[in-house]
Amino acid sequence: MHLTPQQRSYFDTFGFLIFPGLVADCIDEITTAFENVWRERGGGHNGKPHSGERRSLIVPFIDQHERLCALLDDVRISGIIESLLGPDFNYWTSDGNYYTGDTKWHSHPFFGNLRAVKLAFYLDPLKAETGCLRVIPGSHKFGDTYANELHAFLKDSEELWSLSPSQVPSVALETQPGDVIVFNHCIKHGSFGGGKQRRLFVINCCERFPDEKLDVLQTMVGSMARFWVDSVYGKAMVETADAKRMKHLEQILANQNHLPALAAKAKLEMSEPSRG
Repeated sequence: MHLTPQQRSYFDTFGFLIFPGLVADCIDEITTAFENVWRERGGGHNGKPHSGERRSLIVPFIDQHERLCALLDDVRISGIIESLLGPDFNYWTSDGNYYTGDTKWHSHPFFGNLRAVKLAFYLDPLKAETGCLRVIPGSHKFGDTYANELHAFLKDSEELWSLSPSQVPSVALETQPGDVIVFNHCIKHGSFGGGKQRRLFVINCCERFPDEKLDVLQTMVGSMARFWVDSVYGKAMVETADAKRMKHLEQILANQNHLPALAAKAKLEMSEPSRG
């Protein structure tokens, strides 16, 4: 599956696309794998079950289960990514989440100003009033006057516009399990009115780094040290990769030799008693 010229133009202009029912035929398998990862990890990144008090997070996520790794091999998924980032795109990482409450408006400008996308898989039916993803079309075009002003003023929406964050004009992407949303990392997105058990995992991908930006790639890889991981990718992701998938892993694998030392340092710093 590759995007049509019209879909690519829509994505470039507005910053998102939604694909209703794209993986509905295998959503039960995906959901079971999602729950298995949480169970095997003790309920979250800190080994504690999700309490509903705040977001629980696992990074990397799809890398923990062969069935979820295989989403990168699914032509419906890889075709979307290739259409937006090119056939040699990099799989960057993924995260699995149990969300609680509102998620403020935010965006994720990518390292080195490279093109990057998120694919979101929500595993519960969500509507505008129950925490579905909302996006502000066109807000991904950093450098554009509209996007720049929105970035500067959005946090002050109540003072400037007499609008609560949930009232800011946006598109609510209501979803059913099996739908897939793809959006530009830079787009302003958030959710409001959601409960304490919203299940979501996202796949993050970027275009391949040109040789002159490999130092930026290494800095990006180094940022993963905060998760105390020795590799950007989980064991299952690499061990089950065929040649086609490996094409999307190879550049990061070749530029992560410094990560174990950075992760060890980060873990040591976190475990040291505070001084004061």
